[in-house]
Amino acid sequence: MLAIPLPFVAALLLLMTGIVLRYRHTSQKPFWFVILCSLMVTVVGLRWTFDIPLFRFLQPILGASVPVAAWLCFAGAHRSQSSTYLHWLGPISVLVGSLFYAHLWAGTLDVLLIFLYLGYGGLLLKSSCSIPEQVRLTDVSKVLVAERVAGAMLLFSALVDGMLSYDILLLNAQHTSLILSISYLVFIPVVVSAVIVVSISTPAQEKTKRLQTLSYMTQRSLEEVGTSTTLASSLDDDQTEETEQIMAKFDALMSEHQLFKDPDLSLNRLARKLGIPARKISSAINQTHQQNISKVINAYRIEHAKTLLKQTDEVITEIFLSSGFQTKSNFNREFLRITGQTPSEFRSSPQVLD
Repeated sequence: MLAIPLPFVAALLLLMTGIVLRYRHTSQKPFWFVILCSLMVTVVGLRWTFDIPLFRFLQPILGASVPVAAWLCFAGAHRSQSSTYLHWLGPISVLVGSLFYAHLWAGTLDVLLIFLYLGYGGLLLKSSCSIPEQVRLTDVSKVLVAERVAGAMLLFSALVDGMLSYDILLLNAQHTSLILSISYLVFIPVVVSAVIVVSISTPAQEKTKRLQTLSYMTQRSLEEVGTSTTLASSLDDDQTEETEQIMAKFDALMSEHQLFKDPDLSLNRLARKLGIPARKISSAINQTHQQNISKVINAYRIEHAKTLLKQTDEVITEIFLSSGFQTKSNFNREFLRITGQTPSEFRSSPQVLD
């Protein structure tokens, strides 16, 4: 039967993936998420193979932890500090329900799990509408796609949980093995892949806790000053003036210090350099350029690359690396989007040769 060996094979592959992640990346959240998925898959396999009470007890608790852990992995890409304790109320509720399972309606835990997956799936989709502050700006687009995919998979898992509950309660578990097999072939690999994407797209944090505290205090003071100024004068005039000031500092940082050359540049790192809250920077750039910050930074990088293509004989590989891009494919895609030409075509064009 497909349902019996599949969870154990999947668990072994996940364990190997987790070990690779642990040794190649500094962030621990993706590693523990993969280990959690591996443990959950193992427990599911044991529960449906041997039907031991301990595994029946553990399965819903581990299942309730997966959407919370997935959310925390992506939440870490959006902000440097996030409260985690309240998010574990869902799994704790499932734990309490499992302890008193005999005194509850048979479908209580299933309903809790469905709501957890629906809730966190919706939160991930909503979160994907904002720029992740901790992610490299060159990787923002793929991280947002990964976040939306993870959210969609949590919604898919809620549907699967509903089908399982219906099958167990009303059909005497006739199709449970097939449903589990299909769900684990789709849900677990996709969500793990999405978490790995955000993991490799988030640069190592070089700041200490002291710098984090100072940055947070600076942002708080700036926000308080901005609030008092807004109350004292016209809101529209203040916002326009503030946007112009932010853009002047941003342009100076890009033109004079060429911060765009940093391949690990993230919105959070840019905010620390400017001493301005990340959300204000993102809002000012959107208002001014009608584009997100990732595309604006890439425009600076492409302009720098165009200068090198015109004035030097450096190979294209050296040019895209010195311009702040990490991969040639990303460089070629952005260069084509902005100029309508490939780097080779641009270098050999008549206006450049003249």
